[in-house]
Amino acid sequence: MFKKLKSQFIRKGLLLLVLQFAVVIAFAQSTITGQITDQKGNPLVGATVVLKDTYRGTVANADGMYRFENLKHKNHILQVSFIGYKVQEKSVDLKEDVRIDFVLEEDAILTDEVIVAATRAGDKAPVAVTNLSNEDIRKHNTGQDIPYQLSLTPSLVESSESGNGVGYSALRIRGTDATRINVTVNGIPLNDSESQGVFWVNMPDFSSSVDNIQIQRGVGTSTNGAAAFGATVNFQTETINKEPYAEVQSVAGSFNTFRNSFKAGTGLIDGKFSFDARYSKLKSDGFVDYAFSDHESFFVSGAYYSEKSLLKMNVFSGDQRTGISWWGNPVPRSDEAFDPTYNPAGEYTDENGVKRYYKNQTDNYKQTHYQLMFSSELSENLNLNSALHYTKGKGFYEQYKEDELYDDYGLNNVVIGGEELTETDLIRQKWLKNDFYGVTSSLSYKKENWDLTLGGAWNKYDGDHFGNIIWARNMGPEEKDYQWYLNVGEKVDYNLFAKVNYQLTPELNVYGDIQYRHINYEMEGIDDDYYEVLREKKVALKLDQEHTFDFFNPKSGLFYTINDQQDAYFSFGIAHREPTRTNFKDAKGDPNATPKAETLYDFELGYNFHGSNATFGANLYYMYYKDQLVPTGKKSNTGADIMTNVDKSYRAGIELILGVQLAKGLKWDANVTYSRNKIKNFIEYADHYDANWDKKQIGIELGETDIAYSPEVIASSLLNWTPVNDLDISFISKYVGEQFFDNTSSDKRKIDDYLVNNMRINYRLYPKWMKEIGMYVQINNLFDEEYSNNAYGEIWYEQEVQKTWSSHFPQAGINFMTGVTLRF
Repeated sequence: MFKKLKSQFIRKGLLLLVLQFAVVIAFAQSTITGQITDQKGNPLVGATVVLKDTYRGTVANADGMYRFENLKHKNHILQVSFIGYKVQEKSVDLKEDVRIDFVLEEDAILTDEVIVAATRAGDKAPVAVTNLSNEDIRKHNTGQDIPYQLSLTPSLVESSESGNGVGYSALRIRGTDATRINVTVNGIPLNDSESQGVFWVNMPDFSSSVDNIQIQRGVGTSTNGAAAFGATVNFQTETINKEPYAEVQSVAGSFNTFRNSFKAGTGLIDGKFSFDARYSKLKSDGFVDYAFSDHESFFVSGAYYSEKSLLKMNVFSGDQRTGISWWGNPVPRSDEAFDPTYNPAGEYTDENGVKRYYKNQTDNYKQTHYQLMFSSELSENLNLNSALHYTKGKGFYEQYKEDELYDDYGLNNVVIGGEELTETDLIRQKWLKNDFYGVTSSLSYKKENWDLTLGGAWNKYDGDHFGNIIWARNMGPEEKDYQWYLNVGEKVDYNLFAKVNYQLTPELNVYGDIQYRHINYEMEGIDDDYYEVLREKKVALKLDQEHTFDFFNPKSGLFYTINDQQDAYFSFGIAHREPTRTNFKDAKGDPNATPKAETLYDFELGYNFHGSNATFGANLYYMYYKDQLVPTGKKSNTGADIMTNVDKSYRAGIELILGVQLAKGLKWDANVTYSRNKIKNFIEYADHYDANWDKKQIGIELGETDIAYSPEVIASSLLNWTPVNDLDISFISKYVGEQFFDNTSSDKRKIDDYLVNNMRINYRLYPKWMKEIGMYVQINNLFDEEYSNNAYGEIWYEQEVQKTWSSHFPQAGINFMTGVTLRF
């Protein structure tokens, strides 16, 4: 019954949107045209023109001309912007066709937009893209982690280990996990070189220092760092604030969640210098037992501006201590003993048989980023951008382990009172220390119909992995902090790319993009299971190995402007991706299991309509994979997905994005993705035990199956009502269809679909003695939905009978966050 209501909700919502869309078109009337030039009379090709408080916008053509058709007879405000020039606005009371020209004045300083220009998709790039402004980020920055703040963007599914979106959180876009999503900050790579993922827990409250975000879905345009194998997320941090400011924000919520932050800036000093800083402290108990968060972070930035150049230094850091919760909840929801807050991590039995929890079962990590960026306008048409970066990471996770064999740690058995002990309880720490540094650079040329970019980056990663035993019940002769493994990883990657946009006709833009990536990765030493491997006499002994990859990633496309309200595009791109450290580690010693590099062929076809009171976008995609690494449903001892290559697989779908001004003060934005995500012929490998309990691996062909963690339907809705000025009431809905956590399409290994609704109320005051007082209340999971948004598990066979276990991540029921922001 509930599923039917969900389906009706989506269908009726889309029907209402289409009807509104038709009504809006019927009332359109007049046209505004004009030309945008500099003070010398030169046309500013590509200048952006928007009609404020509407969905409509366009860019100037090769002659600097723009055009808006079918506009209602009322007052309109046009806003024009172009990099290096001051923003200009003009108001017109439209009663008939009119021409309004703009002559833009050069800005006295080179602004920050140039920093990210080389790695972002422009207005006429033929890719599926979502741009989030500073205002969007502020609205959604309600105390939860970045994956939850991006929740309403198309094809995105967020998950949380703690159950309340604070701590260890993750996201997937089009079913693609974070290890396949390229993430940059100011064009500088953020992905960890070895895992290729981004750990948002290491960046608490980072979004409070972010000015804007661009998300590209699919292969997208060339960028720096890890492969864009499903999506790209590009953050730009604080841009120039010309006036001094200060801001204090306090957030409180369920599960003893508190976040306090302070930020301030000097504004522009002597027209040349600016300094900005932020400090944040965040704490939460989490919904799940012992899944607490104790985090702090800071961001500091200093910049020098001149008319033709920009020099900027950013330093930002996150220091987190988080309760381990990555094992999930192994008790089925149908079981009478089910408790959604249960967390088995740290559970042990003392010598008297009493169940206890080791409360320092924690993950601890500090990561500090240093970025030095330089931009220069070499000529009227030529810009140079370069950056040096360095990231220092250091941390460990600590565990209490029961009945551990001495053999597994390279230790001799201990004799006490004539009795030989083969195992002991112990506390261990697994450490990671790493350094990541490099340089990025790009050269951009714009003139008339040409927009060319040459860019690239060189990066090096050095990482040490080691483990110490800090306590044991019966340690024997070994000293405290005994180290039982140490291995090192060194990875060098560099890339070069060239992009071209050529305006072939006033309507047709041609896009081309080619990237070359080189990766060399070396591992050396013994890993944490080295002694266990020896004990079981397996082939694998050491982690020693070296891998080199050379990838060519071409992309091309067409962008066609139908008129000022409509455009369409088509693109094709190829991407390659190397396996991660974990992929290589899981296969060590078995040449047949060594993971292969993956290849993606991505086709995108899109259409957009932008009206004054409605917008609509549709994007069809087909992503065909060769040797895709897919999750098996199993986890490593650090909670990472264990992967396997599959020969042929694909993702095909349509993304619909809609927005309607339903009435004065009432606006609805929604998106929905329908997709098929299939492995063409999946072979399930599992352990089989015979009558004598001898084990062997057997493969069973299952034919076409669903790719793990890939729901067929993802939908979100934001209904916003502004009954009076400065008061916003938002009703937020997110639906995720059923998905499987392995590749067998078995109902025993399924995450049920869920519909979660939130409500948010924002109110702003503007007293004379300060800039703004902002207040909000957000109620999450308004209707107390019982659901899990992630899971994992394993299967095996005993005398041909399939056995299975699974562990899920239950999410919090109804809960709230409230906050106040004071801006001076």
